[in-house]
Amino acid sequence: MESVILVDENDKELGVGEKLETHQRALLHRAFSILVFNSKGEMMLQQRAKSKYHCGGLWSNACCGHPRPGESLADAAKRRLREEMGFECALQEIKTFIYKVKFDNGLTEHEFLHVFKGLFDGFPKINPAEADDWKWIGMQELKNDIEQNPDKYSYWFKLILRKLF
Repeated sequence: MESVILVDENDKELGVGEKLETHQRALLHRAFSILVFNSKGEMMLQQRAKSKYHCGGLWSNACCGHPRPGESLADAAKRRLREEMGFECALQEIKTFIYKVKFDNGLTEHEFLHVFKGLFDGFPKINPAEADDWKWIGMQELKNDIEQNPDKYSYWFKLILRKLF
């Protein structure tokens, strides 16, 4: 059973919740998303594994996750990037915000989201339980594709891009 950290709207810890139940009950919890760029300014995208409990098959940022109880955000972000994409790079927190979205399967993401940014010029070794594919994409090409095919991308990724760019 995986646990997430329940928080208030100021990111103050309120307790711990079981991950699936937290998403069923739409409880606000701490999460992070990682944007990875290469030295050419391209962004790494991950295609979420079709087996994921929500948003499977959608394109999204390089990595997402939840810190475990007692784990720092920085440590959690490094851990998940390694687990999902098979590499490490220096990460810097660049933004926080709260969002809430209900999915067709009845689950709701209600997250206090911490957005991190990193630079990496190598090739990931994706974990097939987490990602089906990956690619580098230029920012203008990404913007154009999201305008033409918004349903191919995760809700939070489009929200991050709107808030940052």
